[in-house]
Amino acid sequence: MTTASKLTGYLAALLVLAGGAYAAGSLLGAPPTAPAAAPSHESAGHESAGHGSTGHGVDGSGEAPADQPKGLASAMDGYRFVPADRAFAPGAPGQFSFRIDGPDGAPVTRFEVEHDKLMHLIVVRRDGAAYQHLHPEMAPDGTWRVPLTVPAGGSYRAFADFAPTGGPALTLGTDLEAPGDYAPATTRPGRTAQVADYQVELAGELVPGQSSPLTLTVRRGGVPVRDLQPYLAAYGHLVALREGDLAYLHVHPDGSPGDGRTAAGPEIRFFAEVPSAGNYRLYLDFQHDGGVRTAEFSLSAVATHQHGGA
Repeated sequence: MTTASKLTGYLAALLVLAGGAYAAGSLLGAPPTAPAAAPSHESAGHESAGHGSTGHGVDGSGEAPADQPKGLASAMDGYRFVPADRAFAPGAPGQFSFRIDGPDGAPVTRFEVEHDKLMHLIVVRRDGAAYQHLHPEMAPDGTWRVPLTVPAGGSYRAFADFAPTGGPALTLGTDLEAPGDYAPATTRPGRTAQVADYQVELAGELVPGQSSPLTLTVRRGGVPVRDLQPYLAAYGHLVALREGDLAYLHVHPDGSPGDGRTAAGPEIRFFAEVPSAGNYRLYLDFQHDGGVRTAEFSLSAVATHQHGGA
């Protein structure tokens, strides 16, 4: 056999082998690719709910988009809510520790005072029960600590409401767990709340995407309370949570103590703008006779085109 013949046969063999490998690859399929990463607990599900029904989620960086309602994600604008522990024994006094990491990855240690405090921490069970409004204290290294007792088993949501110096005002959320028997709340509050011997009545409607006036009237034993005491530089604080995903809205009242026009009760007036139609749980904190009380309400937000059967 000549040298040319040998080379021809060798090339033919290579072509046969290459074709066989291609066919095998076609039968077996392409090499497996890594499965898409499952959404993390902090960036999916309830935390990826969007503005209304648009379904915005976190972007590729793991942060919430700027137009997402507050409290649905643990990271936004480079800031991250980092708890030291997420598990708490029901009914046992404990301590909740966390930090706020900044865009450089280091704990933030400088915050602005917002309504008399550097940090507002809201903790509530996911069914709307066991609401707490707390004010942690920060150590020099940026670690925040606050006593926390969760009353019963279940999943809880913690909201850190703060304004870092030089940065945007933010509300970041994270889940906490209390192992044990979970008994969901069987009733929802209405427009009237009874707190010890106080009666608080809610008037007004929520309209998605619009500033909606709400008036809370406080009475004690049926008598209008006209000497409410300032609490965190206001006569009342109102937190609204969208039922289902717990989108967060912290509303402050119209006027302030000592401004010469705001009465100390019995009415506290707010303007709230909710992001979407749906049911909302509202929590009013007010102070009277040296004690802070919390009144709870439920209210539905209905788009204007739904009114009057239109």
